[in-house]
Amino acid sequence: MPLRQSAAGALLDVRLSPGAAANRIDGIFIDGEGRPRLKIRVTTVPEKGKANAALLKLLAKSLKCGKGRFEVVAGQLDRNKSILLQGDAAETELELTRWLRAIMKEKPEEGTG
Repeated sequence: MPLRQSAAGALLDVRLSPGAAANRIDGIFIDGEGRPRLKIRVTTVPEKGKANAALLKLLAKSLKCGKGRFEVVAGQLDRNKSILLQGDAAETELELTRWLRAIMKEKPEEGTG
């Protein structure tokens, strides 16, 4: 699972592809270093934080929570990012785990990519 607990909530490891044809969550894949990441595509270009903002908006909509709870804490200028979902660490991790399991049912895990 591309998920880790943090003192401030839960961290979600993401691989972002900006400039895509559609905003969508493609499921979980294993990167070249063997780490699971949630693969997400956004239509916005990677310019002045626009792609990061689109990513947070898509996550908030998919999880049905306020986008103010999300923060890019690592990888602001990189495709590989760590996103913090703020809240009680145990509750937030459980919330994200349920959501990720639902995604995994829709889309099988992929290899490197």
